Amino acid sequence: MIVVGGEALVDLVPSPGTRDPSGPLLPRWGGGPYNVAVALGRLGVPARFLSRMSTDPFGNAMLDRLRRTGVDISLVQRGPEPSTLAVVGLEPSGSARYGFYTDGTADRLITDPGPLPADTAAVALGTLSLVLEPGASVYETVLRREAEAGRLISLDPNIRPDLIHDPDAYRQRFRGWLSSVGLLKVSDEDASWLGLHHPDEWLKAGVTAVVITRGGDGLTAVTPAGTIDVPGAPTVVVDTIGAGDTAHAALLARLYAHGALDRNRLADLDLQAWHDVLSFAALAAARTCARPGAEPPTAAELSASAPLKTPN
Repeated sequence: MIVVGGEALVDLVPSPGTRDPSGPLLPRWGGGPYNVAVALGRLGVPARFLSRMSTDPFGNAMLDRLRRTGVDISLVQRGPEPSTLAVVGLEPSGSARYGFYTDGTADRLITDPGPLPADTAAVALGTLSLVLEPGASVYETVLRREAEAGRLISLDPNIRPDLIHDPDAYRQRFRGWLSSVGLLKVSDEDASWLGLHHPDEWLKAGVTAVVITRGGDGLTAVTPAGTIDVPGAPTVVVDTIGAGDTAHAALLARLYAHGALDRNRLADLDLQAWHDVLSFAALAAARTCARPGAEPPTAAELSASAPLKTPN
């Protein structure tokens, strides 16, 4: 079981066919961790969501989507506070920019769930949940405690600079997490912002493997077996909303297929296996870019190119 911890929010997205910010905005369910959980469910990987979600209509709809996707919601907390909103603007290229409305929202007020269930193999964290207090400290506690318990920690910081009021303090805090992290997934933009100029230095800091996403140019993995690049999969970009989250989920799904949701097994993966993992993630992200909003593909949609296998 993969536990995904973090925010669920509402993306307010321009209606199809327009990028006019004064035009109608349509609600779409999102949030980096929420997207990862949905993507894992669609890929047929056992996933459980850890968050605090509003009891407002948005929160109810997002929770229902998790249920329909097959995601376990037993760790979801509920509260009367409103759901977080993200107003999405689209560039001509289809890339997304975000404005967030987070004050007093439900997901910031999560409480410590205590040790995670015994069937937890990996924990995926990231995005706003590790920035916005008081919830950020709760998720950091989960990160450290579950790493000490031997769970694989997968981290995607998914940097939103407008919400980080003290960048130097955040970078220092981030570096303090690295010894607990098995898989670090970052975009090339995030890597630059964080000062990741030589990814092998982060392996020396304790990370088992680093995966850098490079948009349409593909992905790079820096691992104990060496460094490997794969190109992006061909696609027609409608928008990039949720593409990085889909890539994160697909990496975990393919590692699950390889029986590598474990730091030691992750360290032992050879470059051929990493080529398979990265290629699957590139294809999944490309499929998400080909349709509006964060709509990750199912396993069936990807099976012709990279079928998942059940681990032994």
